[in-house]
Amino acid sequence: MHQELHRSERIGWLRAAVLGANDGLISTSSLVVGVAAAEPGRVAILLAAVAGLAAGALSMAAGEYVSVSSQADTEHADLARERGELANSPEAERDELAGLYIARGLSRVLAIQVADQLMAHDALGAHARDELGIHETTRARPIQAAVASATSFAVGAAPPAVLAALLPAGSLTPGVAGVTLGLLLVLGGVAARLGGAPLARGALRVAFWGAVAMGCTAAVGRLFGAVV
Repeated sequence: MHQELHRSERIGWLRAAVLGANDGLISTSSLVVGVAAAEPGRVAILLAAVAGLAAGALSMAAGEYVSVSSQADTEHADLARERGELANSPEAERDELAGLYIARGLSRVLAIQVADQLMAHDALGAHARDELGIHETTRARPIQAAVASATSFAVGAAPPAVLAALLPAGSLTPGVAGVTLGLLLVLGGVAARLGGAPLARGALRVAFWGAVAMGCTAAVGRLFGAVV
């Protein structure tokens, strides 16, 4: 049997992983740059970076789990309702499925034949896919999303945290900003490649918003540092 690998099969973990890595890299780098702009000691900068990494990873995991669990609950409720309708009025459900195929261009006779055969094979699966738009490759998986998001956030947050511990105070801000922008370009390009989007556009849009975030937090840090 000829099998094809489609990019949509990656959507379950790719969205959470890309979001987590972007958020980890941008938020932690912005935090380091913002705190450094206020000119505190290295200990304060490193503490802020480590705290941002830990809090961000846990927050991303919790947020993804709750969000995707809500989607999963909705899918389960729709499937339960559909299961009950199939048990109580199978003929009406067959007609409903056939109507969907007619709307897509099949003749009425052929649509009824297709509906009959698909319902004989897997009635709930046919309605889930064609009526509700629920596909196995895009089903909500809360644990997978939470783990992917937390792990990728930690991976993204690690470089600025390490730089905060190693770089001299004088070169900390430009060093973190430069490395972050370079990594954002790579990350945006990889995400675009996996998703089938243009590489340059994917890389530049991620780097642009990262630069905006770091610039804003640096301005805030310098402002409050000057006030203090």
